[in-house]
Amino acid sequence: MTDDRLIVALDVPNALEGLKLAGQLGDAVTFYKIGLGMLTGGGLALADELKSEQGKRIFLDMKLFDIGATIEAAVRGLAQFDLDFLTVHGDPHVVRAAKEGASGKPLKILAVTILTSLDRADLDAGLIKPGDLPDLVAERAGRAFDAGADGVIASPQEAAMIRALPEAAGRLIVTPGVRPAGSALGDQKRVATPAQAIADGADHIVVGRPIWAAQDPRAAAEAILAELRR
Repeated sequence: MTDDRLIVALDVPNALEGLKLAGQLGDAVTFYKIGLGMLTGGGLALADELKSEQGKRIFLDMKLFDIGATIEAAVRGLAQFDLDFLTVHGDPHVVRAAKEGASGKPLKILAVTILTSLDRADLDAGLIKPGDLPDLVAERAGRAFDAGADGVIASPQEAAMIRALPEAAGRLIVTPGVRPAGSALGDQKRVATPAQAIADGADHIVVGRPIWAAQDPRAAAEAILAELRR
């Protein structure tokens, strides 16, 4: 039985390493995230191969941010790759332009609220307005939904708050910052276990290091999937 709630982040150096990892994971994993770090290592070619040759679902995590016309053009180009999810920053003008660029394609536009590696001190340094971080995430999510976002990226700790928003009905919540119990946090500051993230309203969880750094990546992925099904 396939379960696409688990998205595996291919945070490896290049497309060859990505294909090798996908080979190790086999039919246990059906959904992959390819991020900015892989872009110069053949990320789009990897996305195309996993999608067209292996029938996998693909989440391209580019977190695009620019003026509207540039976002629209970039998304229109990326939409030709038959991708499933694409991230943009959650500013309303960016979301609206991205939706325009994806028009006519099944590509889902996911808005980034506040990166899961940031805390209040980081927001202060970036001149982001005062307020508790979860409240700001929920406010940004609501505005992104109003601008047409198909879903949002948010930490598991904000998933329940976002799911409770009236605007969130029928929209996706995708949560990075998910760590199986006992895993190292790495660079993530706002985390939860896979089962907790789903229980709190996430549709998909994104897991990278605990799978690709494991001695047996397939066993690590299957353990997470088993936790989700319990």
